[in-house]
Amino acid sequence: MQTLTRPPKISDSQFRSLRSRRQRFSPLMFIGAAITVIIALGAGAFFFVLPRLGSHAAAVNMNCTLIVPPQPLSATGLATPYQLVATDPDNGPCNEANPNQAAFVQGAVINTATGQISVYDPLVIDKGTQPAIAPVVPQLPQGAVIAIWFGFNGNQLRLRSVQNSLNDGQCVNGIHGPINGSIFGQVGYCNAPTFFQAANQAIQRGQLHPPALGKAKDGLTCPSVRDFSVVDMDQSDNVTTAYLVTGNGQTAQMTAANAQQLQNAQTQVNGSDNRLLAIAIDGSLGCQPWMAPDLANPGQMATALPLDELQAAAQQQAPIALVPSRDDMVVVNGQQNLQKINAYRLGVNQQLAPNLGAANTKAYCTNLRQIAPARLLLDSTFTITAPSLAPAMANNLFTFLAQRFVATYGPNGLNCVGLLDMPDPVSVRTDENGVAISATINGVTPGASGGSGSANTPTCNVNGTTLADCAGTTTINGQSCTFSFANNTVTVVCPSTRQQPPAGNQQNGNN
Repeated sequence: MQTLTRPPKISDSQFRSLRSRRQRFSPLMFIGAAITVIIALGAGAFFFVLPRLGSHAAAVNMNCTLIVPPQPLSATGLATPYQLVATDPDNGPCNEANPNQAAFVQGAVINTATGQISVYDPLVIDKGTQPAIAPVVPQLPQGAVIAIWFGFNGNQLRLRSVQNSLNDGQCVNGIHGPINGSIFGQVGYCNAPTFFQAANQAIQRGQLHPPALGKAKDGLTCPSVRDFSVVDMDQSDNVTTAYLVTGNGQTAQMTAANAQQLQNAQTQVNGSDNRLLAIAIDGSLGCQPWMAPDLANPGQMATALPLDELQAAAQQQAPIALVPSRDDMVVVNGQQNLQKINAYRLGVNQQLAPNLGAANTKAYCTNLRQIAPARLLLDSTFTITAPSLAPAMANNLFTFLAQRFVATYGPNGLNCVGLLDMPDPVSVRTDENGVAISATINGVTPGASGGSGSANTPTCNVNGTTLADCAGTTTINGQSCTFSFANNTVTVVCPSTRQQPPAGNQQNGNN
């Protein structure tokens, strides 16, 4: 039986479960292209752009800078491409066409008169180049409040100002301090707190209505980005933006018109918790993400990070996952930092922590351990037949999610195993090529262990014995439930009286 630890920090869909706080090189960085294919928005065949690498792959620069255009919160600023450049040119160039270095920008606009939200994804190009097709200039309502979020498939993304653009946009990608302060890593935002304030006021006025999460195929409520069944070591990070990339490395916005004009272009996406949920998990469970009109793509709807966060804030029931103190994007030199935790939470519409104890990681781990494994097992019937997000690392969505949990729970993730002093309830078995082919959860191994990424008849491995049908008990949202696998179906029975769920991660104690 083999479990996995994290190599260098890449992006969530580039197997966030295999990231590391230490920025060592690993060939696993280059798997991102295979992952982004599966979770691209829309239908049809999607392809990826292979990085232009020499014989020494270690030369790939995973730390890049995004140049923010002037007046980023205006219509002109939104339609002005952001420029990607190496933070330190001595470490090699940064190219948007390289899936391991690609940066992404996502914008949202709220009409303060009506409370309605629209989405607009600004374009990123390499510094000194031109877009394949000029971005659409959005039509903005009078008095609109605009915000921007950033995502990155590399390790460390910094923001650079042009004509005071960072101040004009109220942009944040960490906290200030000696030696340029401490950045979050892959993410940042501009004007997000003001946007969320306007959106929350619209909700209170009854103008904006975050949709209900709905019911999943497993009979439970569909998960949100704050559900402990889907969060990982770095929740609520990165965006759902997608770009078109031409053969010569130019980029264009992902619109129907551009796709028609650039028929040989390939699709580039940001690996993110949001995309994993909105595309892969929602798709396998029969759930629907919240979408809004795309201002760059008339007549089309788009997913977005702010929509996910607003819906989660309105609809997620306790226990609610909020960014904990040991999330590696909010620590400073490995130490917990309240200022950085709250700077991050402001950007994703989360309740601020009054102290480190209110962002307690041990409490977070307690909920994670109690909720995630049980639902991973429950949903295995659906996820085991869904495509893997990384075929070179896991043979289906179930084993992908299992590895992600193992890395999050382990010492190189949130270190739940140390904080709780309890073993990981999930273990992963790999084949001779290191591909995860099965996972055992609370002593049960659902599905076949072949390499095809699918299973015709669910099986269980109980104390080393493989059975075609099996049953047991598990805990779901604080309830002791019975489950059984039989005739290719999972049946779960929970008490009719809902028990009080465990407390969220708002507890005392600085862990």
